[in-house]
Amino acid sequence: MPSGSAIRGSRVGAGPARPTERCEPAPRRPVTYWCGKGHMLKILLAAEAEIPETWDCPHCGQPAGQDAHNPPGRARTEPYKSHLAYVKERRSEADGEALLAEALAALRARRRGESI
Repeated sequence: MPSGSAIRGSRVGAGPARPTERCEPAPRRPVTYWCGKGHMLKILLAAEAEIPETWDCPHCGQPAGQDAHNPPGRARTEPYKSHLAYVKERRSEADGEALLAEALAALRARRRGESI
């Protein structure tokens, strides 16, 4: 006795049962990359797609290249910079002194009840 469910034996999100009967997959080509730690990864790219020089290794996160004997070097990470470090890059010591003097003058004027 049928239960009336048309998707019995399937799971949610399952694709078509036989995709090769309905369509032909796009042409693809395999590309192999190696990282500095010796990990090899093969990815499939569309045949007409431009092949990137490097690809991030999913195992260690380092860049991987197509030359197994000469993989790219370790990615250089920038050290953490505080807000003050970025401000010091943009402003000189004299600019900082001028801004501080202006801010202190405005604060003193407000405390005296004056407007600038």
